[in-house]
Amino acid sequence: MQRATRVFDGKWTTLVLRDLLGGTRRYSELQRSLAGISPRLLSARLKLLEQQGLVLRTEYATVPPTTEYALSEQGMRIIPVIQALAAYGQGLLEEDASAAQRRAAQPAATQTGVTRVRNGKRVS
Repeated sequence: MQRATRVFDGKWTTLVLRDLLGGTRRYSELQRSLAGISPRLLSARLKLLEQQGLVLRTEYATVPPTTEYALSEQGMRIIPVIQALAAYGQGLLEEDASAAQRRAAQPAATQTGVTRVRNGKRVS
């Protein structure tokens, strides 16, 4: 279990793997789809995944140089795990939205943690 969880070190690693589920991606495509990741961190994550045998890197001698990344055979074995994480995350989002709707439907005075104040004094 510990060895398996090291594969998912940090949020960016999981998101890189998620983006590669759709097939081969160029470095620039990954960078655009992962808004907020620095080029240095993306390169480090891709190198780590390549060293772990999960990602294949293909370099083309073009000007400018082109590099493509794809899941390896071993990386393909992660697909059910990523899909399960996505389903779990979607369920959490739906629960959060449902709870927010319930809170919005309650009158303000009955909401937990809400205290009404008028003229500096607490009122019920």
